Amino acid sequence: MSERPDRATQAAFDQLAVSRETLERLAAYAGLLRHWQTRINLVGPDTLASLWQRHMLDSAQLWPLVPAGARRLVDLGSGAGFPGLVLAILGAPDVHLVESDARKGAFLREAARVTATPITLLTRRVEQIPPLAADVITARALAPLPRLLAWAVPHLAPGGQCLFLKGRGAEDELTAAAKDWKIAPRRIPSLTDPDGTILQLCEVCRGPDQP
Repeated sequence: MSERPDRATQAAFDQLAVSRETLERLAAYAGLLRHWQTRINLVGPDTLASLWQRHMLDSAQLWPLVPAGARRLVDLGSGAGFPGLVLAILGAPDVHLVESDARKGAFLREAARVTATPITLLTRRVEQIPPLAADVITARALAPLPRLLAWAVPHLAPGGQCLFLKGRGAEDELTAAAKDWKIAPRRIPSLTDPDGTILQLCEVCRGPDQP
C-alpha cells in the first residue's frame, strides 16, 4: 500500500533534504489515503491524480520554516493530515493534530500507526481545547484569517508563530484581519501553487481596541 512521487516532485523533496526512509513513510501514508478515500472523503477527488504535489509537497514546504528550537507544533483542522501529519513524519516535535471529525480522526490515527509517527490526536473543536502553548501553529484550507487567528492565538506560546497555507485571497484576508489584529506577516510564495502564499506570522496580538 505505497507509491512513489513523480520525478519533479521527487526532486523537490530532495531539495528539502527528505531522506529515503522518510519518503518511504510518506509513500505508505499516500497509499493508505487512497485506500481510505474510497470510504470517506479525505481530499477532493479531483486532487488525487496530483496527490504528491497538491498535498504532500504542499505540506512539506513548511518544514524549513519550523524553527530548530520548536518544542510543540499544533495543526488546526488536520483533516487528512495536511500539513500536520506530513510535518510530524518529517520530524516536527510533539505534534498535536486537532480534528473534530471522528472518521477523519480514525484515519489520522491509522496513518500515524502505519508510518510509525508519534502524534497527539485531539478529536474536539479547537474552541473546546485548553491552551496548548505551541511554538508553531499550522493550518491549511481551514477558515478565513480573522477566524483562524481567533482560534490559533490562544494556543500560541510566547514567541510562537503561525504558518498558514493560503490561496489567492491571502491579501484580502490580511486586510480583513488587520481590523482586529496587529500582524507582522512574512509572505512566502508557494512551491506548489502559483497563486498560493505561505503566511508566516511571528508577531500577532489583538488590536488596541479589541479585548
